[in-house]
Amino acid sequence: MVAARQPLEARYGAFHNLGMAVVSIGMVVAAIVHFATGSTNAPTLSLNDPRFVLFAVLALAMAYYVFLGVSRYLDRNPQIVIDHDGLLLGFGRNTRIPWKDIQWVRLRRLALRPQLQVGLAPEAFLATDLRLSHLNLDDSLRPIRGMPSAVLVRDNGLDTTASAMLDAVKAFRPNLVQS
Repeated sequence: MVAARQPLEARYGAFHNLGMAVVSIGMVVAAIVHFATGSTNAPTLSLNDPRFVLFAVLALAMAYYVFLGVSRYLDRNPQIVIDHDGLLLGFGRNTRIPWKDIQWVRLRRLALRPQLQVGLAPEAFLATDLRLSHLNLDDSLRPIRGMPSAVLVRDNGLDTTASAMLDAVKAFRPNLVQS
């Protein structure tokens, strides 16, 4: 008797994303309190003061992370679904990639964390229009340098690890897994 294969759904993790928002708020508040309590290094409230401009830009960056953390926390849609039909990649793309268009899947380490790499048929890669950017640091889908039709799936902020995603691929299509 063969065990039924269960689809894997990975969503944004609540703890990671709310934590990102809280830490970002804390950093802005700490800077404001530090300068408001009479620090001698406090910048003047003028665009002519480069320190004020620097802290304003950093505050905007932290505000972006607050927005990102809260919006991801509220988004309970699956960002990755691995099932008998193939892979569904969310992250604002909501693109279904059927198994016939996937050439290989493997796990590679990037720094300390394993990342899932998916090689697509070149025609399928172009047809999916994943809108991959080399500049977006917070995107969980990235191009892989030197592999024009492959995509890197980062598990940062998700409630499922890349290793578990690879195991799900093995359950549905073990012939696609490369080492």
